[in-house]
Amino acid sequence: MATQPLASGRLRFDDFELDVRAGQLRRQGVRLRLRGQPLQILEILLERAGEVVTREELQSRIWPANTFVDFEHSLHNAVARIREVLGDSAENPRYIETLPRRGYRYIGPVEDSPVPPAGDERVADANKGVSIAPPPKQASRFVVVLGAVSLCAVVALGLLAWTMRWHVHAKAAVVPIHSIAVLPLSNLSGNPSEEFFSDGMTDQLITDLAQVGSLRVISRTSVIQYKGTRKSLPEIARELNVDAIVEGSVIRSGQRVRVTAQLLEARTDQHIWAETFDRDQGDVLKLQGELAGAIAQQVRAQITPAQQEQIGRADTINPAAYDAYIKGRLYFTTEFNKPDSLIKAQHLFEESIREEPNFALAYAGLADTYVYQAFTGAMPKDQAYGAAKKALARALELDDSIGEAYDTLGALSAGFEWDWDAADRAFSRAIALAPSYSCAHEDRAVFLAFRGRRAEALDEIAKIDQLDTGTSSAYSESQAYFDLRDYPDLIEASRRGLILDPKDSSQHYFLGVGYEGTGRLQEAIAEYRKAMETADDPRLAVALAHAWAVAGDKGKAEKMLRDLENNAKAMTSPYTMATIYAGLGQNDRALESLKRACLEKSLDPGWITSDLLPDGLRSDPRFQVLLRRVGLT
Repeated sequence: MATQPLASGRLRFDDFELDVRAGQLRRQGVRLRLRGQPLQILEILLERAGEVVTREELQSRIWPANTFVDFEHSLHNAVARIREVLGDSAENPRYIETLPRRGYRYIGPVEDSPVPPAGDERVADANKGVSIAPPPKQASRFVVVLGAVSLCAVVALGLLAWTMRWHVHAKAAVVPIHSIAVLPLSNLSGNPSEEFFSDGMTDQLITDLAQVGSLRVISRTSVIQYKGTRKSLPEIARELNVDAIVEGSVIRSGQRVRVTAQLLEARTDQHIWAETFDRDQGDVLKLQGELAGAIAQQVRAQITPAQQEQIGRADTINPAAYDAYIKGRLYFTTEFNKPDSLIKAQHLFEESIREEPNFALAYAGLADTYVYQAFTGAMPKDQAYGAAKKALARALELDDSIGEAYDTLGALSAGFEWDWDAADRAFSRAIALAPSYSCAHEDRAVFLAFRGRRAEALDEIAKIDQLDTGTSSAYSESQAYFDLRDYPDLIEASRRGLILDPKDSSQHYFLGVGYEGTGRLQEAIAEYRKAMETADDPRLAVALAHAWAVAGDKGKAEKMLRDLENNAKAMTSPYTMATIYAGLGQNDRALESLKRACLEKSLDPGWITSDLLPDGLRSDPRFQVLLRRVGLT
């Protein structure tokens, strides 16, 4: 027998309760994560318990015309989600029965769950929020007529109030959306080896949306933590400080790729839009552009013609080339500080290029691996930068709208060529092309701080805080304050970084510098020691020796520096050797090592201007000559 919608708006079955008005499903009072189309379907099935609800009825009520691409797949996914939450199964259903080619039927028990009545036999007036005593059993005709009139008035007022609330809600539903987070897309292929593909699609969707200037898009490193989370969407949205959230799934079967995505207003968990995109594997880049464009349109983001062209620009691609590319990208983005992983990423990008010689993104990714191999010492710096510049030139020749490529070009111009104007232009171009690309803001913040442009650097740091809550952005913020020699703010920034990762040796080092720069030498020594516990880097030992010397324990400092000198000559960079010699008071040897670092281009200019260790050399005229050689004063 069908169950009619009741005044309470609550339907109970077993230990579940569906609150229709609140749009919430609870189990024993705990809210379950079911929303959007699955929740709507469950409501219809419960209200029609025992009856067959046809696919056509569900389609007309939930998927109006022009709001879907693949109705069958969307319906199947929605029912599967309901079963997952209820602990039900299609083979042995307790609640939802599938009738092949017809529809679905709710077969379990269901009853109304009325609002608990007020005590003393008093009935709650939903419109006025007060209690009204029930009428006496015997009443005159006048009282009956008066009661009927009053009832009509109450109903009319109730309808008016409901209408006003509906209009207010309708206006509230069109909430301006200025920020968005893309949660990791689920892999629904049933094959764990396809996880890389769904992760790669998530990464690329974030990258495409980052090109929309009027939309703040949260970085991949910030959203990856929510993969498989049980947190509610409003909770995630509060943590990320966004107006809307995109979630969805990816299935790859044979030569087809299907992506289902939905957009939800974060504050209310209200469903705004859903669509399924089904394309041939060779059209996966077009699929990504269409999906990003559809989301931008739904949030009413302002897109310039150039941005529209960027998002929509896509060619067919060899599926093997795309697979190699996203595998390489995932290796790079998750393990960019590990030489072995960088080499794996390099080989995957090279494989992608062999399969698709004109794939611009693969060339841009390849350039990134070379740059970071130079940073980690996995490849000689001049060789790495030469290879990176060649790959970047090819990437930009094929597609000059890739913001990531310009960011890498800025890093090359600053770190290897010491061309500060070219670096400034490249970083600015990267941000113009991809306003929400957090890495470009991080790199530009550090560059501006190194150049002494404090206000602009702090402005970039503020933007980073809006886009990325991960350890990468925390490092960039600390590095910027280090370059500015702003030690109080460096202390605060590195403390925040250590909250994210208490074992981060870089943040312990930065905190030590902050303490040393403010004269808190014993605290500095403690932090340098903590940094040395998790990283094998001679620079950390030099910093510790320097702090000991400043604190008055020059004997201990000198012994440590001499041990480093004897043990590290063959493996330590000229700059580090310069700091060792400076600590020992051997200024001539220190300056000679700095000169060699300049000639080899192994010197990071940011360190020579900001580091505490060579401070004793700064008054030497030869030091000023070296500064001018790298374009600094």
